[in-house]
Amino acid sequence: MPELTQLDYVNPEFPDPEQALRDPDGLLAVGGNLSISTLLSAYHQGIFPWYENGQPVLWWSPDPRAVLFPEKVRISRSLRKTWRRNNWQIRIDSDFQQVVENCAAPRSKSRGGTWITPEMLQAYLALHLSGHAHSVEVWDNNHLIGGLYGVSVGNLFCGESMFSFAPDASKIALVTLAGIMRQRSGDSLIDCQISNDHLLSMGATNIPRREFLARLADLRDNVFDWGGANPMDILSKLM
Repeated sequence: MPELTQLDYVNPEFPDPEQALRDPDGLLAVGGNLSISTLLSAYHQGIFPWYENGQPVLWWSPDPRAVLFPEKVRISRSLRKTWRRNNWQIRIDSDFQQVVENCAAPRSKSRGGTWITPEMLQAYLALHLSGHAHSVEVWDNNHLIGGLYGVSVGNLFCGESMFSFAPDASKIALVTLAGIMRQRSGDSLIDCQISNDHLLSMGATNIPRREFLARLADLRDNVFDWGGANPMDILSKLM
């Protein structure tokens, strides 16, 4: 049975993700810090932090891994109708902090509402300001009604969390992200980490961790250009 690795706070070195505990979520290590360099090192190895207030930093690498192949995103007829009957706007990175804050708001029966601690919020804001984290946002008359955020690792986007204040708004954000990934790179992947019914309904699937890590190794060193993408145009072509 693999043992849980204790990370040094100053110089954390992550173990092989295959050493994660054999539980559903793949707990790998505890400790370390949330600096930009530590987070980037983790994501480049298929590892991410997930913990709650009062806990030390916990690091995970699930097996299986939930992913979404951008070309296989599922767009239902009802989702198309939602988009067409609303005058919503799609923006990228216009208010990253508000997206994370909305994702952190308490939500019943949701993993997304408890684990984004103030320390995590500041860590991902730092990642965003350094150009490594991005948000896809759905706006209605200058009111943010849905969105998602995550970390860009080459041609792989590590989705962290999403929120919705209007029906289907988070789905619209995910479809937009898939469209951006398809347009801006030939081979790409969206990491959903752990599957749920919402993600599965959008076309997400589970693959073995070993396969995920192999795909990550092929995609992480590419240069993905977030500049110049027109999300409204991309989504209109998909819808």
